[in-house]
Amino acid sequence: MTIELSGVHVLVDDPDAALAFYRDTLGLAVRNEVSHGGFRWITLVTSTQPEIEIVLSQPHAGRSQADGDALAAMLAKGELGTLQLRSTDLEATFEKIQAEPSAEVLQEPADQFWGVRDAAFRDPAGNTIRISQA
Repeated sequence: MTIELSGVHVLVDDPDAALAFYRDTLGLAVRNEVSHGGFRWITLVTSTQPEIEIVLSQPHAGRSQADGDALAAMLAKGELGTLQLRSTDLEATFEKIQAEPSAEVLQEPADQFWGVRDAAFRDPAGNTIRISQA
């Protein structure tokens, strides 16, 4: 039996801002976009790992009002999980992210004691993203 990662969901409060950031700043490609019941799901992939999808969705999409409200509150605090990405050129990627006004830099590129060089920031929705040097 083999288990593989097929995708991750990232909650966002503004799909348009998130799409601009993940597509235009990080360079991901849109694979699919679905609207249903007033909400959107946007599926993005990288050119080197197109089998792994990053799905942007809204807190209330497909959930009860109470659950959506709870997730939206956690998203607003930046308390949801961290997305970990890898770049072949961390410095160039960081410069591009740093130039984007909708991103909040949390940590400039640095060598970590666990053996990687990485940087950290928040996307327009407040999600923490760490990008390491490939």
